[in-house]
Amino acid sequence: MGTAGKLNAALTDLLYQALQTEQGGIRVYEQAITCAVNDDLKEEWTKYLEETRRHEQVVLSLLVSAGLDPDLMTPGREVVAGIGDALVGTIKKAKAKGTREQAQIVASECVVLAETKDHANWELLAHVAEKGTAAQKAFLKDAVEEVENEEDHHLFHTKGWMRELWIQELGFPAVLPPPEEVRQVETAIGASRAEQDRDKFM
Repeated sequence: MGTAGKLNAALTDLLYQALQTEQGGIRVYEQAITCAVNDDLKEEWTKYLEETRRHEQVVLSLLVSAGLDPDLMTPGREVVAGIGDALVGTIKKAKAKGTREQAQIVASECVVLAETKDHANWELLAHVAEKGTAAQKAFLKDAVEEVENEEDHHLFHTKGWMRELWIQELGFPAVLPPPEEVRQVETAIGASRAEQDRDKFM
């Protein structure tokens, strides 16, 4: 079946935004890693950077297989690119203006912001892969299965890091690595339970 049978305008726009989100995420992680004071966090972000590079290739493959130009800058993609530029610039500013610990927190906040959009993209693609036409399901199924769980880790685990780094900065006992990381949570419910149980990890 041709491209028209797989993609409508909205799904095409989402794929271009997803590609730009991954490309922006690569730049965010590259900058964030330079701010990581905690060795476990640096290792985690280095792993996520490599996974994000692979996710970029997955989305590129989807666009190419659909006969679309992966270099096309759509209006939606341009907006996402601006967000990525702002996050990278924010991390650079934090490195220049604050302490290493403060820059690490800002970097974690920027990773969470980037991964919130990234996670939303893949949730939507998963929805299409489940509810869409037969052609859309076949087109997206393998990509979603390959990427979605890793995106859960990126978002929920980094949110845990951000929270615990802030708690540490505020002068309270922190759980590092965070309970989300220790429990390897993969769902919002799991992340919520890990946060509620954080005192058990003290």
